[in-house]
Amino acid sequence: MKKAISVLSGGLDCTVATCVFDEEYEIHAITFDYGQKAAKQEINASKRICEKMGWMHEVIDLPWLSNISTSSLNTDADIPELGEDDLDDLDKSSETASSVWVPARNTVFTSIALSYAESIGAEIIIVGWNGEEGATFPDNSKQYMEKFNELIDVGSPDKIRIEASAIDLNKEEIVELGIKVGAPMELSYSCYKGDDKPCGVCESCVRRKRAFKKLNIKYD
Repeated sequence: MKKAISVLSGGLDCTVATCVFDEEYEIHAITFDYGQKAAKQEINASKRICEKMGWMHEVIDLPWLSNISTSSLNTDADIPELGEDDLDDLDKSSETASSVWVPARNTVFTSIALSYAESIGAEIIIVGWNGEEGATFPDNSKQYMEKFNELIDVGSPDKIRIEASAIDLNKEEIVELGIKVGAPMELSYSCYKGDDKPCGVCESCVRRKRAFKKLNIKYD
C-alpha cells in the first residue's frame, strides 16, 4: 500500500483530513510537542485516534521551538478568548492569531514531515490546513501550500506532495466531510488551553463549537 505522513495534532481539521486518505494509504502520523499548553491533550487525542484507525504514531519533541517562542500557546501569556460574533471580525481574529502565532511552526512541522516522507518512501504529507483559518494564519493558506509544494518539487529527489483536503473549507464543511469519511471527530481535541475539558472560549474552541452548532450536532 502507498504510504503517507500525517501531521496530526489530534485536532478536528487534521483528523478529518487524514481520514480522507485512510483507505488508500498506510498512515504514519507524527505529533509535535513544542511546549504548547495543550501538548498532553493533543498527544493523548492523537494516540486514541491512531489506535482507533490503525495508524502508526510517533511523538516528536521540539523543545527549542518553545525556547524561542513568544506565543501565548507555549509561554505564560494568557490565551485570548473570543465570542462567536468575534470570529468574523477580521481585526479581532487577526489580533488573536498574532497572539497564538508560533514562529514558522508549520514550516518547521512540514519540513520534518518531508524528511520522514523521504525516509519511508511516502508519497504524500497530509495536513489540516483549511480555508477558515487560512484567512488569518498565512501558513494555513492555499497559497502557502502551493508554494511549499513548489519547494518540494525543486528540493526533493522524490515525488512527494502536500495534501490538504480542507484547504478550501470552513469548519462547518470540515465537520460535514468528517461525517462523510467516518472520521472519529469525537476523539479529537482542539482547545488551545490544554485543560481536560475544552475551555469553549479560545478561538479554536469557538470555531469548532460554532461548526457543530450550525449542523445541529451536539458539541462535547
